[in-house]
Amino acid sequence: MTATSPAPPRQLAPLNPIQQLKAGHLPRRLVQLYVGLTLYGASMGLMIQGNLGLDPWDVFHSGITKHLPLSFGTVVIAMSFVVLLAWIPLRQWPGLGTISNAIVIGLVTDLTLATVDRPDALWLRIVFMLSGVVVNALAGALYIGAQFGPGPRDGLMTGLVRRTGLSVRLVRTTLEVTVLVIGFLLGGVIGVGTVVYALSIGPLVHFLLPIFTVRLKEVDA
Repeated sequence: MTATSPAPPRQLAPLNPIQQLKAGHLPRRLVQLYVGLTLYGASMGLMIQGNLGLDPWDVFHSGITKHLPLSFGTVVIAMSFVVLLAWIPLRQWPGLGTISNAIVIGLVTDLTLATVDRPDALWLRIVFMLSGVVVNALAGALYIGAQFGPGPRDGLMTGLVRRTGLSVRLVRTTLEVTVLVIGFLLGGVIGVGTVVYALSIGPLVHFLLPIFTVRLKEVDA
């Protein structure tokens, strides 16, 4: 019996939008992309209805809703396209996943808010918050692992890292602290859920992403 080398780890491929469509496993990847985006929007709705604090970007989004007559999902969609404008000087091209992210998540968040009532019992609000965090991590691993391009906000981070030469940790922390502070000043919802999300989302995605990253074939542009 001969020993065999372990399979190489699945990694995210640096593909342009055309290569993303030519890289194989298209039906599976499309299903995974849209299941992930749908779950992501649902997880945001759960955390909002739990009312125990949101992730930094959603604190920002919720703060905007305090001052404009717009639904939460509409703000998410609008800000996604505002962030995409910042991709222009970074010379980045959005993929199918990027544009889908900008639209689908906001629509599903509004649908969740319209169909799931906010509970009164504290224990149920905690369940909503914790479920939201876990589902959010699963959803992120699904849509990122489908390899159709980053979401607008993640792409802003990676683009700044590439252009500035700064570390991912520094750029991400700076972005998230900035939107968190602005969101708080606008009246966004900060609470224990914000802390739980900040501490757990990284380890959860780190564990789940390799499981759901689709191994792609090498393609030419």
